[in-house]
Amino acid sequence: MRLAGKVAVVTGASGGIGQACAEALAREGADVAVVAGHNLAAAEGVARKIEEMGRQAMALACDVSSSEAVEEACERIYERFSRMDILVNNAGIRRDNFLIRMSDAEWEDVLRVNLSGVFNFTRAVGRRMFRQRQGRIINISSVAGVMGNAGQVNYSAAKAGVIGLTKAAARELAMRGVTVNAIAPGLIDAGMTTSLKEDVKAKLLAGVPLGRLGTADEVAAACVFLASDEAGYITGQVLCVDGGLAM
Repeated sequence: MRLAGKVAVVTGASGGIGQACAEALAREGADVAVVAGHNLAAAEGVARKIEEMGRQAMALACDVSSSEAVEEACERIYERFSRMDILVNNAGIRRDNFLIRMSDAEWEDVLRVNLSGVFNFTRAVGRRMFRQRQGRIINISSVAGVMGNAGQVNYSAAKAGVIGLTKAAARELAMRGVTVNAIAPGLIDAGMTTSLKEDVKAKLLAGVPLGRLGTADEVAAACVFLASDEAGYITGQVLCVDGGLAM
């Protein structure tokens, strides 16, 4: 197992891509803190699955947009596991609307969770990794942050911000052996994509060279690689798991 003895923290892990990442990391030997926004019951279900694999797990709810809540969550995780080796920033929301109709709340809510949430957890966990002199931070961005997406000015801006944050943090933390990379999923048959109308999904799918939706497990496989020793010389990069959509 590539991640035996490691402790992973996964946000937005109560379902979809986050759950797939949490379970994939556990299958490779990591103990996992399963962080959910509000659905603690779902996070507890994921934690039970991880424990059935023979790994340790804890579930907790945390408002990632609150720096105070994030610091408290990280203290609880550190008290339980005494270290943090892998952070997967996956928590995110959508508030889609056209630019000229978008409200202040729709803009601010998405930036607060999808970008400030990544900053809050990266700062809190990165501080501990810095002291450990090793760690892997993996930020889940989106092809919307690479190429933009109509009707998602807020989401695209936040996910582009995640890419910039990833590159800057990678430069700062490299001196202590901490790598920071981003994964940019495309149309994945999980999470927020499932709420798209079928005609919208079909139109988007027409632009995917591989001609199909991706799976959460395919994103999770990229996450496991970036968390592993094999990726030790990779930092500040954006890996698009998108079937060629953004190329």
